Amino acid sequence: MEVTIERILPGGLGLAHAEGKTIMVALAAPGDHLRVRVDRVKGNVSFASIEEIIEPSPHRVEPPCPYFGRCGGCDFQQLSYQAQLEAKVEIIRDCLRRLGGIENVPEIQITPAPNAWHYRSRAQWQYDAIRQRLGYFESGSRRVCDVAECAVLAPELQATLAHLRERMQQGSLPDGARDFRAVVGNEGVSIAPSVGTSTVREGSDAVHDITRTIHGETYRLNAESFFQANANLLPQLIDAAIGEAHGETAIELYCGVGLFTLPLARRFKHVIGVEGDTAAANFARANLADAGLNNAEVANQDVGRWLENSLESGELSPLSEKRRQVAALQSQPDFLLLDPPRTGAESRIIAGILKLMPQRISYVSCDPATLARDLKKLIAGGYHLDTITAFDMFPQTHHVETVVHLLCEF
Repeated sequence: MEVTIERILPGGLGLAHAEGKTIMVALAAPGDHLRVRVDRVKGNVSFASIEEIIEPSPHRVEPPCPYFGRCGGCDFQQLSYQAQLEAKVEIIRDCLRRLGGIENVPEIQITPAPNAWHYRSRAQWQYDAIRQRLGYFESGSRRVCDVAECAVLAPELQATLAHLRERMQQGSLPDGARDFRAVVGNEGVSIAPSVGTSTVREGSDAVHDITRTIHGETYRLNAESFFQANANLLPQLIDAAIGEAHGETAIELYCGVGLFTLPLARRFKHVIGVEGDTAAANFARANLADAGLNNAEVANQDVGRWLENSLESGELSPLSEKRRQVAALQSQPDFLLLDPPRTGAESRIIAGILKLMPQRISYVSCDPATLARDLKKLIAGGYHLDTITAFDMFPQTHHVETVVHLLCEF
């Protein structure tokens, strides 16, 4: 079947129409004239792969990675970098219109990555001990694509991957390990599970903590912590998420190790962060203490449960011993920032935010589809869009980070 790709859809697939059917084509570029093979059909939609590039799009480039097309890690290497940025803006716009019901989408500016390659400072590698493979899952499968060199890894992580591969060949990787997570710090690399590197004593079972300095703040974390993968863009992301916001009270949902919590605590008189993961919450508390910020506290609770409990009690209080500080939090919060996982915020969390009715909301999202779904509810609940900004935190992939500011209409 011959098709011409019209545009790139959310999820990174190319859209085409042929023989009365909608065709979704992997690893395509807008304007490609292709011969494709249909791999599966769902309703009136056919999912296809490229058999031949009859006439390449002017936006198509030669992917430099030898694993491209097999490894599931990157799906935009076939696009010029400018085409990647344009596709991501259109993906956000499409989701906001189609899923969010937002007709008049504000202008979306996207900040490009300083480095389109060798930028990832956090990674997860899959390990197949039987076949002796270490790398990433192949596209659409649970088979491990054995990767010796990854074009998007920061040099420190590439060296770590090489070290792990040496250990694999020696047969000395931890028994039962199925994957390895790694993150770059100021003083080395943290790996989980621990295998013994320059930053971890040989034979140590403990996951090594590292620090990372971002935008003048120092964060303690380890490989088991969530932390943004593109440190080069984090100063701009933090500035966009917080903007010129300041005042009495700020709440941060899904605060992690405190990436936004520390700068918020320098802008607001009282700050409450909420984080369900105990290790991350402990890191956030330690990072606040190390920074000498005693006007912020972290509740280690499920975000939805914290909102429900706070609304029932009438007190935004994570810690009973902080009653004095939270006495000032009984009125409408000045600012609420949320940075949920890819699945977005649950309905009960959106409902809790609407009951709190903060004056301004900053929503940091890594998935335009779930962002659009949640924005639809927030707008219906009394908010309007102020600004939308995109950041190319994940070059060579269809993923994009978006920061949306909403203002309360009441």
